[in-house]
Amino acid sequence: MSESQPNRSRGRPKSWADKTEQNTIKSLDRAMDVLEHLSRMQGIGLSELAAQLGQSPATVYRVLVTLEARGVTEFDAETQLWYVGSNAFVIGARYLRRTSLVDRSTPILRHLMSKTGETANLAVPRGDKVVFVGQVECHHSIRAFFPPGSASPMHASGIGKALMAEMDQTEIEHILSTTPLERFTEFTITDPETLIDDLERTRKRGFAIDDQEKNLGMRCIAVPLHNWTGGVVAGISISGPVARIGDGEISALAEAVMQSGRALATALGADHSI
Repeated sequence: MSESQPNRSRGRPKSWADKTEQNTIKSLDRAMDVLEHLSRMQGIGLSELAAQLGQSPATVYRVLVTLEARGVTEFDAETQLWYVGSNAFVIGARYLRRTSLVDRSTPILRHLMSKTGETANLAVPRGDKVVFVGQVECHHSIRAFFPPGSASPMHASGIGKALMAEMDQTEIEHILSTTPLERFTEFTITDPETLIDDLERTRKRGFAIDDQEKNLGMRCIAVPLHNWTGGVVAGISISGPVARIGDGEISALAEAVMQSGRALATALGADHSI
């Protein structure tokens, strides 16, 4: 009888530790380059995308069409622009479920909505934007609504500014040097120095405020979320009209948001004693 062979890890072949080129699928690697670059765009044409990637239009087109068949990319025939498809969010959402972030946040967001009477939101950072991945809507006829998968620039978002306030100076300077501070309303902060001052106020008080900076008449109060490593992984907020989130209500509502933030951070393994 032959000697039994030691069991290998079922998720990897024998040469799993070999990181040489023979274990890399070049076409898949190029496809991921295309998808990652496309995800940063709000719609882009084939020629421009190919030029930015340094690849031939024919190669990029084959990648886009292949991913389109899987719902990972989408093509707008009218504008002739390519976009990230809905199935990309579905795949990403499966990752979030694995990390338990969305599942763990749902009861806390529900409690936050019940306590404040306003829509509660969960968003994660993605480059110079935040992407909303969870929400519990309030019952008012006039309320905030951010569909899962929708994105907002950090500088014009309560959660975005809460996350930026946790960044070091180098990270903040990188965003400011590479991302135009687009104006959405008359209240949007478009001056870098003014934004830096706003982030400093956010650090001191412990929460960020989006004061009609993305949508007129709407306010948002937000805090960042830390996980067990101490890293910032997301942010939660409440959003509602100025008529309900008035100057006199901000302090009490902010305390509720901060309490929910601490509860969710604890659920993610954060140690508040550190």
